[in-house]
Amino acid sequence: MTNRWFGIRWSIHPLFVMVMLASVVTGYFIELMTLFAIVFVHELGHVLAAKGYGWNVKEVKLLPFGGVAEVEELDHMPVRQEIVVTLAGPLQNVWMGTAAWAMGELGWMSAAWADHLIQANLMIGLFNLLPILPLDGGRLLQALISCRLPYHRTLLWSARISLIFSILMIGAAFVPLVSGGGLQMNLLVIGLFLMMTNWHYYRSLSFLFIRFLMRRNENAERRLRLGEPAKPIIVSGSSSVIDILRLLRRNQYHLIYVQGSASGELLMLPESRLVDGYLTYGKPGREVRELFR
Repeated sequence: MTNRWFGIRWSIHPLFVMVMLASVVTGYFIELMTLFAIVFVHELGHVLAAKGYGWNVKEVKLLPFGGVAEVEELDHMPVRQEIVVTLAGPLQNVWMGTAAWAMGELGWMSAAWADHLIQANLMIGLFNLLPILPLDGGRLLQALISCRLPYHRTLLWSARISLIFSILMIGAAFVPLVSGGGLQMNLLVIGLFLMMTNWHYYRSLSFLFIRFLMRRNENAERRLRLGEPAKPIIVSGSSSVIDILRLLRRNQYHLIYVQGSASGELLMLPESRLVDGYLTYGKPGREVRELFR
């Protein structure tokens, strides 16, 4: 199910469709539509914040617990902007929950319905802050990690942390069985979905990293025009091309200094030459000093 609003393709994930069908059977359709509206406003917060920064949002997929916004060149956007866009979603749950509480206190809606809206917004807002991709918490964690680590390691650790917490979520679904309760099916289904999503993400790290490299030159030119200083990377001449590329950081331009002789002489190589050479000719395992021959 897809539609276009605000120039963006909006789609409903099949998992959400399954939940809708189940709600019709069980008589919780009104509650489900309320959840859908909350999720829509949550994602609209992300979209408006991204549009405010001039980002190109191509598609938003709605899930029962949130959504996934597909943005072009996200890995080259400033980290500060990504943090703001990420937090813009949960902030919608804050004002919606607050508004429900106020209307309940003023008698403009029943106390029971106000409590339901407060709990729904609290659940969606807090759940999305879990450190699991593609949830907001996972995006936020990835942005923060990229401030400290090279981008390849950022991708790797984001996937690992997301997989660990997905597995913990699946385990939490079985905890009530220990005390004689029932299996938490909702938690189990969502946990399995997130685990499978992040396993696919983990298996796609090579592709994601190459996509990151393909956009480096455009990003580098923009940073050079802004007069931002280049960050040096010092390596030995025997270092492989791929090992050096994995040292590149997001939102930074690098000059590669290679120890070219026994006297300690340093040879300089702009990162664009390294990236272009790798994307054009491959050979990720060759030594970087071969580029000076």
